[in-house]
Amino acid sequence: MTESFATLVPFGLGGLKLWEGSLDLIKVLCSDIKNGLISFSGKRVLEVGCGHGLPGIFALLEGAAAVHFQDFNAEVLRCLTIPNLNANLSGESQALSSNSTICDKAEVRFFAGDWSGIDKLLLPHVSTDADHNHGDGYDFILMAETVYSINSLQSLYNLIKKCLRQPDGVLYMAAKKYYFGVGGGTRRFLSVVEKDGVMTSSLVAVITDGSSNVREVWKLAYK
Repeated sequence: MTESFATLVPFGLGGLKLWEGSLDLIKVLCSDIKNGLISFSGKRVLEVGCGHGLPGIFALLEGAAAVHFQDFNAEVLRCLTIPNLNANLSGESQALSSNSTICDKAEVRFFAGDWSGIDKLLLPHVSTDADHNHGDGYDFILMAETVYSINSLQSLYNLIKKCLRQPDGVLYMAAKKYYFGVGGGTRRFLSVVEKDGVMTSSLVAVITDGSSNVREVWKLAYK
């Protein structure tokens, strides 16, 4: 149901900013679904550094079997992600609480912690089951604006390799080409990926609206 993109609304809370990358990512996902390139139906999805959680909510509305939301701060999950999820699922399921759970559509869980260790919490919840013949890990990992700090790129990439299902898992990344002043950006992250040599990357979209740095959406998968 690709029309679900139009229903996504950010639940506003003070200075917790909705970054452009989340919306860029949803537009790409919507296009790829429309063109028959991907489907979230019955799939397991992880949104890394979720904030408002719009990409994860989109996957949920598109029929994902499980959507897990991760953020460094538990407060962000409680005060932003969960209220935003409830706002977008209004009338479709019972309200979700900070203790994670199952809505009418899918399993929905929330995980707070640093990328260097959060896999220990995530992976026990994506073990193989009889109805899913794809092995451990997430079918899709979604992330927007997570590669701004050069100091965290390696730990982020390590998390992705641990959590993305092999051999067919897909990562979608939306971010700015460069984050001036902090050293990160899509190109610095891709240099980490290329050095490892395990995954391939393809540029899906470039956004140059004149109001911000050049933004990009990339798709990564195992070779």
